[in-house]
Amino acid sequence: MDVTIVSEEENPMLHRTDIRFETVHDEATPSRLSVRDSLAAKLDKDAEEVVVHELDTTFGMRKTVGYAKVYDSPDHAAEVEQEHMLERNKIADDAPDAEEA
Repeated sequence: MDVTIVSEEENPMLHRTDIRFETVHDEATPSRLSVRDSLAAKLDKDAEEVVVHELDTTFGMRKTVGYAKVYDSPDHAAEVEQEHMLERNKIADDAPDAEEA
């Protein structure tokens, strides 16, 4: 899968880079995790530092456009991102949850 970065915007306050990208694929729409791994490989980052927020494929097209946030470290991602986005991107949260019941 070929990932092309359309735009990058630095966000130093949150220790991340916001990225708009597009990918061309031969099969069905790629999974969020496969796009995350391809994007991480292209940017030479760890997969846990990349959080894919959006994937949008137009019907009948073999091109998907998306939005991702690339953090300086997995710890920064865990501090800033919402829990459901961390779960969708399979990023392990080392901090203990408030699972008392």
